[in-house]
Amino acid sequence: MTVSLFDQFSSPVFLGIPLIALALSLPWLLYPMPDLRWLNNRLLQLQSWFIIRFTNQIFQPINQNGHKWAALLTALMLFLITLNMLGLLPYTFTPTSQLSMNMAFAVPIWLATVLIGARNQPTIALAHFLPQGTPTPLIPVLIIIETVSLFIRPLALGVRLTANLTAGHLLMHLISSAAFFLTSIMPIVAILTTILLFLLTLLEVAVAMIQAYVFILLLSLYLQENTYGPPSTRMSYS
Repeated sequence: MTVSLFDQFSSPVFLGIPLIALALSLPWLLYPMPDLRWLNNRLLQLQSWFIIRFTNQIFQPINQNGHKWAALLTALMLFLITLNMLGLLPYTFTPTSQLSMNMAFAVPIWLATVLIGARNQPTIALAHFLPQGTPTPLIPVLIIIETVSLFIRPLALGVRLTANLTAGHLLMHLISSAAFFLTSIMPIVAILTTILLFLLTLLEVAVAMIQAYVFILLLSLYLQENTYGPPSTRMSYS
């Protein structure tokens, strides 16, 4: 039976039960819960340092009204990065390679940011569709372009995450298959292919972390556009 390269992205089923629910619940079992001690162990200290640094970096340029989203976006960041990293292990399933799941994350949060901007400052939110000083003949065209660009954002979020993970997994599968078949024919080439596979695996680890960060970063930028109020301390780029 011929096995397709894309079979690795199909949701596994055991005894008629989809295992995607287990894959989605597993990341929360890997993180230790903070205790009531004054001094935590090194793992908890590292986990707390990472969460604090990430939250400060993402929410520093956002107004105070958007800081309520810190817990949601930080938890989503940890969830996505853990799913992406676990998907690199052998005989595992990567839920974030499914476009439907990524869209389920992107669409509600993006829609919530748009509704917040429309509710709090409808005039400013509508002003995004028409830049100031636009010539009159270009007004209908720009409104259409801005509307399309607004509604294409969640699709771009989901497709970006899905495409990067899918392409990386396919490339790793192809190179590993080539290294396996070349072992008995051309051992030297097989060794070089294995070294290439190792380097590609390191690259995929970086991609798994970066893509999760980019997903949350873009959501924070959409939140920044739709939250107004007293600004917080801005980041200095000097």
